[in-house]
Order: sequence, then C-alpha cells, then structure tokens
Amino acid sequence: MGGGIKVYLDYLGCRLNESEIEALAWRFVEGGHQIVRDPAQADLCVVNTCTVTQAAARKSRQLVRRLARQNPQVQIAVTGCHATLAPQEMARLPNVAWVVNNTDKARLATLVAPTLSPAPAPASRHLGPGALGRTRAFVKVQDGCDNHCTFCVTTLARGPAHSRPRAEVIAEVGALVAAGYQEIVLTGVHLGAYGHDLAQRDGLHALVAALLAETSVPRLRLSSLEPWDLSPDFFDLWADSRLCRQLHLPLQSGCDAVLRRMGRRATTADFGALVDAARARIPGLALTTDLIVGFPGETEAEFQASYALVESLDFARLHVFPYSPRPGTAAARMPDPVSAQVKAERGRVMRRLGARQAHRFRDRFLGHTLPVLWETWHGEDVWHGLTDNYLSVTASCAVNLANRITPTRLVRTAKHGVWGVPVLP
Repeated sequence: MGGGIKVYLDYLGCRLNESEIEALAWRFVEGGHQIVRDPAQADLCVVNTCTVTQAAARKSRQLVRRLARQNPQVQIAVTGCHATLAPQEMARLPNVAWVVNNTDKARLATLVAPTLSPAPAPASRHLGPGALGRTRAFVKVQDGCDNHCTFCVTTLARGPAHSRPRAEVIAEVGALVAAGYQEIVLTGVHLGAYGHDLAQRDGLHALVAALLAETSVPRLRLSSLEPWDLSPDFFDLWADSRLCRQLHLPLQSGCDAVLRRMGRRATTADFGALVDAARARIPGLALTTDLIVGFPGETEAEFQASYALVESLDFARLHVFPYSPRPGTAAARMPDPVSAQVKAERGRVMRRLGARQAHRFRDRFLGHTLPVLWETWHGEDVWHGLTDNYLSVTASCAVNLANRITPTRLVRTAKHGVWGVPVLP
C-alpha cells in the first residue's frame, strides 16, 4: 500500500483528548498520510479513549466496536486513559491491532503507520482550519496532575504534572495562526499548574501574556482551571479583548464537608470570592463548572447545601455527573455509598437548575451584537459558531462563513443556544 495510508481519528472525553487527536493528525500528515472524515474510507482508525467515569470507559469500548462494524477491514489503534489503565481489555476488542499507552501517545504515528505503509507519500498536504471538523485549534501545553482528588483516576492514567517549554508553545500557536486558525484553546490535565515543574509559579499567567504579546492570535481561550491555582490579578489579563470571556472552574460540590472528602483544595468561600473577582474584571463572563452528585456519604442536607451554592453563583453552564467509582481511587473505598436511584434523581434536579441558569445567561445577550467564530456548516445555508463568551450561535446565511469572525446580532434563544443574524459588510 504505497503512497501513505488513510487515517480516521476520533476521541472521547476532555478537551485535552481532542488536542491530542489534533496533534496526531498533524503528525500523520507530516508523515505523508491522509486524514479522512469517514471511517469506512480508512486504512487505520485511531481512538483516544477516556476513563474518567464508568460511562466514559464503556463509551470508549462502544466506539471501537462501532468502527469495526463500519469498516470490518480496518485496523484500529487505541490510546488514551482507558487504554492505559485497561490495555488487555482493549486489546480483545475487534480489529484492535495496537494498544498505545499515554506515555507513547506522541509517537503513535511513527509506531503504527510504517507497518501499514513502508513508503508514505511526500509530506506536502496541509491541515488547515476545518480539516478535523472545527476551525478552532486545541493546543496541549501541559499533561499529568499532582493533585490528589479522591475520586479521580487521571493521575494514575497520566502521571505527574509536566509542562511544555514556553517557547515551544509560542512557536506552535504562531504556526497555527499563520495557517489560518482564528481561535486557539489552551488545554492540559491541570492547566493552572503550567510551569510549576519548571520552577515558574506564575507560569500560566506568563504564558498567556506572552502569547498575547508575541503572536497575532485573534482569539485565545483557556480550558478548565482549578480554582486554587488562580489569584485575582490573573483576571487582569482579560484587559486584552482577544482573551475569550469564558472560565471553566470545576466546583465538584457546593458543600465543604463533601469537598474535604473529595480532597479538593478550595472551600466554598474561596470559590465564591474567586468568582466575584473574576466577574468584577470580566464583564459578560461565561462561568461554567463541573458538579459531582452522590459522592460517597453525601447526605440530603449536603446535597441541598451544594444546590443552594450553585443556585447563588448562577453559572452559564453546568456539567453534572453522578459519582462513578473508579478502581484504585480513595473514594472507591469510602463507606456509605449513595444508591444509584438517589444519584440519578440528584443529577436530574441539578441538571434542571443548570438548564434554567443557562437559559437565563443566554437571555442576557438577546439584542446584543457579539463577534462569532463560525465553525460548521449544516447544509441549507445553516451555520454554527461560538461567541467569545461561549454562546452557541446558529444562523441562516447564504454567504460562506467558514472560519470567519463576524459581528452577529443575537435575536432569539434556541434549545441549546441562540439564533443570530451576521452583520456583514
């Protein structure tokens, strides 16, 4: 099979997994291979798995089986957190020819592709915006975690925290901007710890400031940040309007007793003070968070305390997860598990609150004109994009909007976002 191979890439889970898939796509293209959007056309499928919950692990296995059904001849390489923690289980799945752990993930293209195509094509093709379905680029700046949250299996799967050199990140972002990307999203397992292993206690602050000063990136977005990594002066960076007005700060519980059992390093008072500082400096901020319901020992009173805090903080979006015990974690050994029925009901209650808050946040911006980066086309002149403060916008427009940032008037709410009218010259 000369002239390179056709590669289909997919992932589950966090933005970090998405950024790693993008990096793998670049490596395959640089090696003279072709990225395809249809697994039925592929010689090789690569799956970046997730294991943060039992459901994520199950979906990882289901994705591999689905790809094998869609293309019975394809060979599959699995990598990521579930592949790292359960390699034998993944190796038994249909069509899986390689199980590559997180340590070797960056070398996956050179480990796998030569066995399928000893003579790749010249590396002349280019991965531009939209090649993988998005016009935003996800850049991994950090991996691993030194926290000890009792529910989290990530440290087992990813190892200790380690950061990429700042100059390397700046060079990558500069290259992506030169390739036409309008938005860069910085990702990491513990993004706020960027630079700590390099003796840079304000490493993320310095990195963001350098990217804004040394590149012409039109929009820069940060992925999830642990609240204890931030100080109020961090939010002064948003004086530069290219920094997207969105912060994802995982709360996990709104009850201090539960937070202590979780091993979280922030109290509800700390979190509330940080939110106040962020909102004071960033008008129009979209504040999103993660919540775990039904953590071992969570009483009805503790759940109600969590609910009350979430209600008072008025988030733009909630990601709610019923607690999922993960083998090897301290929480999996804790007494007083909450029943599946109670976890499910608490999840429904918290999601209903989240839906009301999200709707209220969207309503605040109706009648406003905000810049939207248009990402995907859904046919019949329907486009989808994002504002810098993470509003999902749909518009009907006969003009090609792909990878453009346009002023857009927000006119009415939709089920999961808003409808907009692009203001074109």
